Amino acid sequence: MKISIITVTLNSATFINHCLESIKKQKYDNIEHIIIDGGSSDDTLSILKSKKNQFSALISEPDNGIYDAMNKGLKIATGDIIGFLNSDDFYATNDVLNSVYKLFKDDPTLDACYSDLVYVNALDTSKIIRYWKSGNFIQGKFSKGWCPPHPTFFVKSSVYKLYGNFDINYKIASDAELMMRFMEVKKIKVKYEPKLWVKFRMGGVSNRSLKNIIIQNGEVLKALKSHGLQFNYIIFFFKKLIIKIKQFIQK
Repeated sequence: MKISIITVTLNSATFINHCLESIKKQKYDNIEHIIIDGGSSDDTLSILKSKKNQFSALISEPDNGIYDAMNKGLKIATGDIIGFLNSDDFYATNDVLNSVYKLFKDDPTLDACYSDLVYVNALDTSKIIRYWKSGNFIQGKFSKGWCPPHPTFFVKSSVYKLYGNFDINYKIASDAELMMRFMEVKKIKVKYEPKLWVKFRMGGVSNRSLKNIIIQNGEVLKALKSHGLQFNYIIFFFKKLIIKIKQFIQK
């Protein structure tokens, strides 16, 4: 069973080495690592060229945003299972992909799985800022502000072929829309693994500023409407606030 990991880069020279090493150190070895670069102007490409034995494919060209780049990765991925790892993030242990493999091996009917993630200080990754404990999924949770962390979300390639890739009309929350589409609308079979899989450096696009947080929430609400999923504005924001508070408390 091959697992494809897609990493999108753009001027990622500071942390791309850590990302590459994180995947290289995985105990599971049937891995295809695809890197989609948006035309970096720093040392990203020179670093990648010096590490070309550590990944399977590299495309470097301008794109229409991160989700367009992710779709490029999906088009060339050949794995049975597909996951994404941001260029400045890394796996929490060397056993993550082995755990993913075992979940799909133990249940051939499984379509996707996800786990937990921690936000860490960008320069000192031993400092945990927030603990995103996902919890089990039940129908209707997206309408209450819930969403699993996308870097922990692993999906069968066949699911993408059936239900589509990322909608690039969403600039910040296309990952949330895709997971909502798969889980709430198409009702794929998913499993929550209560383990820490990914360490996420603070400063991602969706949480980089108050403006982006507002845009992200607006896009999630737009997605709920487009899929005909009922929600209440007050409940949505109240539940989401509680989820965020818990992330700080649980660290």
